[in-house]
Amino acid sequence: MTNSYLARQPILNRRKETIGYELLFRDGPDNAFPAIEDEQATHRLLTDNFLGANAADISAGKKAFVNFPYSSLVKRTPLMFAKESFIIEILETCEPDDALLEAVIELHNHGYTLALDDFMPAPPWQRFLPYIHIIKFDIRAIPISRAGFFIRHHREKGSKLRFLAEKVESHAEFLAARDAGFDLFQGYFFSRPEILRQKTLSPSVITTLRLYQAVSQPEIDLGLIEQLIINDVTLSYKLLRHVNTMTASRAKPISSFKQALAFLGDARLRRFVTFVATSQATEDKPLSLYLLSLQRARFCEYLSQHITPKVNPNQAFLTGLFSLLDSMLDQPIATLINQLSLNKAIRHALIAQHGELGLLLQLAMAYDNADWPRIKQLSQILQVKESVVAERYLESLKWAAHHEQQHNTE
Repeated sequence: MTNSYLARQPILNRRKETIGYELLFRDGPDNAFPAIEDEQATHRLLTDNFLGANAADISAGKKAFVNFPYSSLVKRTPLMFAKESFIIEILETCEPDDALLEAVIELHNHGYTLALDDFMPAPPWQRFLPYIHIIKFDIRAIPISRAGFFIRHHREKGSKLRFLAEKVESHAEFLAARDAGFDLFQGYFFSRPEILRQKTLSPSVITTLRLYQAVSQPEIDLGLIEQLIINDVTLSYKLLRHVNTMTASRAKPISSFKQALAFLGDARLRRFVTFVATSQATEDKPLSLYLLSLQRARFCEYLSQHITPKVNPNQAFLTGLFSLLDSMLDQPIATLINQLSLNKAIRHALIAQHGELGLLLQLAMAYDNADWPRIKQLSQILQVKESVVAERYLESLKWAAHHEQQHNTE
């Protein structure tokens, strides 16, 4: 059985809601940055994730953005799949000739959604625009101001094109791109702290930190957690609602906090605290941030027993789980971690990315960014096969997507 080396990057709208994911593919355990052709990479991705498998496993039912090279487009490869399956990204390496235009018109007429990837404005592409739905600008290659001029020009002409800003890496860039007229945004700007300054923590944030401290212990004290939750009316309501959603088939709903906590168990209780308590403390943060922390936690936990030397799975889970605390609470990571009674290995991993746990966290972050050379390097340092890393990452994506779907139905 071959392994699919797949990473994904979230795409958000102006309200910081995740509307889809770009799927990024690389091939082979001995070739993390492959010499294979673009067409082969695309076909492997489609075969592994859209034939005989549910793409919702990795995209949580949201739109999947898939790169298509020239050869796949002129062969009409997308017609093999339902038009709802994905958004077709026309690679920037495509030659805008007559054959490509004919393919684009046919795909458009069949109802497919088409995007121009890493678009560079040029006269040969002008005749394609009536059949395109989304234009992606790499703001590292095209300044936001120049892209904004292009957007305004087309909006003034009544164009219904949507514009996506790629490689948005800070909140300031997100705001600038939004003000320039972009509709969609790709990059990890949402996982960077917006303000790193000392400030008074609100009561809800203090409660969240105390809950974090409670669930980070090897043995969880349910009595302490019950006291923390019972003193917060909103949290109490969310806990009972969350548990009763999970136990809808029970004849009698759960009504006591102690019963609810016992039902959840340690692992789901940690997830509840991260997902619900933190979202209450920071309501302006995007859902993607919490999902990324959950996915990192699961990835680190999955991989903890495969690396050399092995590390405690619970410590690995907590390292991934707390790796985005600075972004969630807009405080320096060291300030927050020092308020939690975590062991030395987790503290060093989170603050300085040191030790085996720190390397594991670096590997999770490299996969988030589809940094294939760095993935290869870290896999060698941790003495774990890249095929195993790829499998565990894909499993963690599916696990996080399942939780996203659960959240969307609640």
